[in-house]
Amino acid sequence: MKYWIVVASIIVGITSGCKRHKMQKSSTEIRVDTLQKGEVSVSSPEKKTDEKIQFSIKDVDFSYLTTRSKVGFKAGKSGIDNADLTLRMKKDSLIWFTAGQFGITGARGIITRDSVTIVNVLDRSYTQLSFQQLSARFGIELDFDLLQAIIIGTMPWKYEPTSIAKEKESYLVHQQKGTLGIDNQIDAGNNKLTSVKASQGNRTLALAFSDFNALQSFLFPFTSQLQLQAQGPDGTTAQTSIELRHKKVDITEEKQSFPFSIPSKYTRK
Repeated sequence: MKYWIVVASIIVGITSGCKRHKMQKSSTEIRVDTLQKGEVSVSSPEKKTDEKIQFSIKDVDFSYLTTRSKVGFKAGKSGIDNADLTLRMKKDSLIWFTAGQFGITGARGIITRDSVTIVNVLDRSYTQLSFQQLSARFGIELDFDLLQAIIIGTMPWKYEPTSIAKEKESYLVHQQKGTLGIDNQIDAGNNKLTSVKASQGNRTLALAFSDFNALQSFLFPFTSQLQLQAQGPDGTTAQTSIELRHKKVDITEEKQSFPFSIPSKYTRK
């Protein structure tokens, strides 16, 4: 149970491998606002010498989403497997979670568009940070929209693509924002995002979605794998591996509850 706080940090920091630029919603080639309709439209940049490629990524449309999941990670010699994770999400608004192991809750928390609050049940303390403070702590820029995209399995970065290619049974979408380079692979058969590789400086992030199962009229990735790799000033390489396995996922229009409180005797850290 001593590693539970890392599991909680995964929830709020799963995208912290490479991103240093503030997210901006593109109003051109990849339209973020079409997410609510279950599709993200993608088309290749205009080039006279190239054939134009255009397709839509099939995303999951929902008002509320709940999961019962298992999460594991390995960082150096430390790690944990099969920790319990329960998530509830209100689209574009709230993410609520509890994490623990062996039937014991180690952490619970709530994420809004403005802040992240994590309660350490074991030592009776809590941490509350704005996304600005959280970004400063991680040394990267984090926001709610980026985290939501990771959980539901859509393109994490909505920057306009610099190139799109069709190779065998996949679309390859490359994005470039300053020194941040992103390669997205989309299955041409079901139009679902299957992998993302991003790099910036001495940091790389590899994300893979698999185990797609029908969820109402959508396909949902029941397994997500993440690898973060960074080279330190001394030349050593630190690597973190994370696997999220959903046991049950539900999407509904019915309003869900998000019970959350901080006991008065808990201390803030």
